[in-house]
Amino acid sequence: MADQNVSNERKKELGQLDPFQEKLLKTLAYAKEYKKQLILIAGAVLLVALVFSGIMYSFQKAENTAAILVTQALTQYADANDPDKGYADTKTDFQTIFTDYANTTAARQARVKFAKICYDASQFDQSYHYYKEALEDFNNEARMENFLLASLGQVCIVRKEFEDAKKYFLQIEQGNATLLKDEARYMLAMLYGTANNTVESKKMYEKIITDYESSMYTPMAKSKLEQIK
Repeated sequence: MADQNVSNERKKELGQLDPFQEKLLKTLAYAKEYKKQLILIAGAVLLVALVFSGIMYSFQKAENTAAILVTQALTQYADANDPDKGYADTKTDFQTIFTDYANTTAARQARVKFAKICYDASQFDQSYHYYKEALEDFNNEARMENFLLASLGQVCIVRKEFEDAKKYFLQIEQGNATLLKDEARYMLAMLYGTANNTVESKKMYEKIITDYESSMYTPMAKSKLEQIK
């Protein structure tokens, strides 16, 4: 009799659904009821995935094309073996890159290279323009920012815009990144000296000697200090 009771109880247990089975059946019922809506949602998700994939492919293709064009332009510039001719031969190619592939990493890096090409060809206004644009591109990269600030400072000096040059070099001198800080201080010392501000000029020379013992600017700073004394 006991065996019979156990058997009946076991049959009742087997006849009941466990929580997982109940949840599965409810899910299947929901899917059946909202089959059309779920198909539309799935289609929308797939469409978004396809669009995103297409955008990423387009970006990568543009990046690759821009990199190839930059390489070709730089090769053509090197082949010219003359700053003026190299600038004349490549300026249209670079401007096309900046227009058609403005948002690519290759174009942003090319702006820096072309700014130097312009500088070497004495196209100082264009050099300033492209260094300024590059500074906006790399404003979150401290070391690159210092390089561009120093380049802008040098361009301003040859354009005889000494106050603007001082502004750029001061940004380096007062910043946290150490790259080119010795150069910035030396240029500031020279600019202060030109403006007959001997106190500030000496201060910059002394900073170079104190902080940059092995800098190429240290011997020059010592020599300048001797002349001031």
